[in-house]
Amino acid sequence: MITKLDQIIDAVKTKGKKRLVAAYANDSHTIGATSMAIDLGIVDATLVGDIETIKSVCQKEGINVDKYTLIQEGNEQAAANLAVRLINEGQGDFLMKGLCTTDKYMRAILNKETGLMPQGKPVLSHVAVFEVPTYHKLLIASDVAVIPLPDFKQKLAIVNYVTTTAKTLGIEMPKVALIAATEQVSVGMVACTDAALIAAMNNRGQIKGAIIDGPLAMDVAVDKESAQIKKLKGEVAGDADCLVFPSIETGNAFYKTATKFAGAELAAMVVGAKVPCVLSSRGDSTKTKMYSIALAALSCK
Repeated sequence: MITKLDQIIDAVKTKGKKRLVAAYANDSHTIGATSMAIDLGIVDATLVGDIETIKSVCQKEGINVDKYTLIQEGNEQAAANLAVRLINEGQGDFLMKGLCTTDKYMRAILNKETGLMPQGKPVLSHVAVFEVPTYHKLLIASDVAVIPLPDFKQKLAIVNYVTTTAKTLGIEMPKVALIAATEQVSVGMVACTDAALIAAMNNRGQIKGAIIDGPLAMDVAVDKESAQIKKLKGEVAGDADCLVFPSIETGNAFYKTATKFAGAELAAMVVGAKVPCVLSSRGDSTKTKMYSIALAALSCK
C-alpha cells in the first residue's frame, strides 16, 4: 500500500513509461515538473505551446529542451484543443494542464465532438491525494475543483472515483467519509440526508468495494479522539482514507487550508474522461505538478 506521495513514482516504474501531452505548456512549473518526471523515467512528454517561449524557459531553468516533443500553438484555447486531439489520435496516454486557465482546459475536454468524454452521460470530477504532515496516511478527496454542488447521482460517481483511486494506491478496502457539517442526520441539510442514504446503500451491499459512513463532520472523520468523545464507533470515523465533500466550497476550502496552513503536499487529476487529466492550480509548486503527473500515469489503464 502506498502511504507517501514519493512511493507513487516507484509504483509507476513497475507499469512502464507513459506519454503525457501538456496543454499550453509555456510556464516554468509545467516544464520543470515534466522535466523531473522524464528524468525519473516515468514519462515521455509532448509540450503543446509557443515553442520559442518553451525554449526560453528551458534555457533559463537549465533544462535540455531536446528531451521533449514540441508542437507549436501560441493560442491558449487552440493549444488545449490540440492537446486533446493528440490524445484522441493515440499520441499520448494522459493530458496535463499547463498555463491555460481551467475553464479553457475543461472546455477542450468537454467538447462533445472533439473532447475526451466517453459515450453516455459520464460525470467528470476532480480527485486530489493529500499527504498531510499531521495525518497518519494519505487522504483522497473530491470534489474540490470541478462540480460546484454535486447532486445525488454525481455523489455516487465521486464515491466510485475516490474508491478507484484508493485501490490504485493499494488500499484494498477504502474507508470513505461523506462530509457534512454534523454527524447527526439533519433532515434540513441535503449533505446529511444524501450521506445517510449513500451509507445505507453501502450497508445493504448496493455499493461495494469500500466501507462508507456518513454524514461525518470533518473532525470525527480524521480524528480518533473526536470520534471517541462523540461516541462514534464505525470503522471510518477517525481513520478515513477518502473524503467526499458536499460542495466545491467545502472541498476547495479544505484543499487550500491543508496546503497553506498544514503544509500538505498533493497530487491532483480530473477523472471520468477517457484518460486521466492532470489538473492542479497554476500557482501550485513544481513538486505538486510532478506528483500529479505520477498519479495520472499510475491511473492510466
